[in-house]
Amino acid sequence: MLPKDILVIGAGPAGLATSACLRREGLPHVVLERETSIAPAWLRHYDRLHLHTTKTYSALPMTPWPRHAPRYPSRAQVVQYLQAYASEHQVEPRLGVTVQAVRRTGDHFTVDTNSDVLTPQIVIMATGYNGVPRLPPVPGLDSFQGSAIHAGTYRNPAPYLGKRTLVVGCGNSGAEIALDLAEHGVDTAMVVRGPVHVVPRDLFGRPTQHTNVLLSHLPLGVRDAIAVASVGMVVGDLSRWGIVRPKVGPNRMIEESGRIPILDIGTIALVKQGKIRVLPAVQEVEPGGVRFADGSTHPFDAIIFATGYTPGLGQLIEGFDAIADGRGRPRRFGAESGITGLYFVGFKNPTTGALREIALEAPRVARAARVMVDHRAGRHGA
Repeated sequence: MLPKDILVIGAGPAGLATSACLRREGLPHVVLERETSIAPAWLRHYDRLHLHTTKTYSALPMTPWPRHAPRYPSRAQVVQYLQAYASEHQVEPRLGVTVQAVRRTGDHFTVDTNSDVLTPQIVIMATGYNGVPRLPPVPGLDSFQGSAIHAGTYRNPAPYLGKRTLVVGCGNSGAEIALDLAEHGVDTAMVVRGPVHVVPRDLFGRPTQHTNVLLSHLPLGVRDAIAVASVGMVVGDLSRWGIVRPKVGPNRMIEESGRIPILDIGTIALVKQGKIRVLPAVQEVEPGGVRFADGSTHPFDAIIFATGYTPGLGQLIEGFDAIADGRGRPRRFGAESGITGLYFVGFKNPTTGALREIALEAPRVARAARVMVDHRAGRHGA
């Protein structure tokens, strides 16, 4: 088995973990990364970001977080951890290499890049679910006289001081960006289009993630019943502030629509204090403001679209639609995808934590690669 026979695409947490596990299995491989550094998404994230999951369940395989790290590490600390992880496990990706197409050709893959063509037997996609910024079509946006960006380019509140700012989207990024702005005195509003679950990051003195891990073996309906009851006691009814709880539980919502709960770290308190206004869906952008679904119009100087990402896999992988769900994500994680030799790591974001899921998936995929390699070499019992 030559290094070129196993290809890992992506050098974020999923790619680093997969590479480390392949190395532990004694499998030579190549890691490609389109950016000029490892963990590029973490380098780009906004300044105030901290993990919403604890260090206990956010470590990659074989390398726990340092004991002195805080419970919820900062963005900078995550970057340091990932860089140290790559060094410890000798992950040396080829940087600046963009994969343009992946297709199955006989008993191998043909992978076109901006520099060469590779023919691996195994391809492991580790590019993550935040591949391509999603900016929905918004009538009138071209006429807006203020600034409009995707949340992926937001860094800190400095450019927004003294500006009326609208955050469109109330996922974890949108809620935290709105919090960041409001805490620094920015006139902030946040669009909440539909029902959303709001869960405190810590519940009854315990990290919510730890409770989710503890309950993860229970049936989905039972988990949702416990979650809704316990969160309801702490968060209460937020409908008077324009935030409505969905009729289905948080775990069911993730399965059906991919929408994860907001892990609240202070946004709701500022909503209740009137420091973050909640507005309905955007109907149209006007030169000096925005018209909303309820017919109201409000002036704004800046808009930040926290409208998420798409993995962008359909444009890369030939035949991907046959193995994808309705949201453009693979149906199977941490196992062969349905296309022989093709695996996905890091495309799932459950309530138990995305990094924890990566730490479970990467060793499984590495072991599967070992079995496939041994089978091809005729060592069926190895």
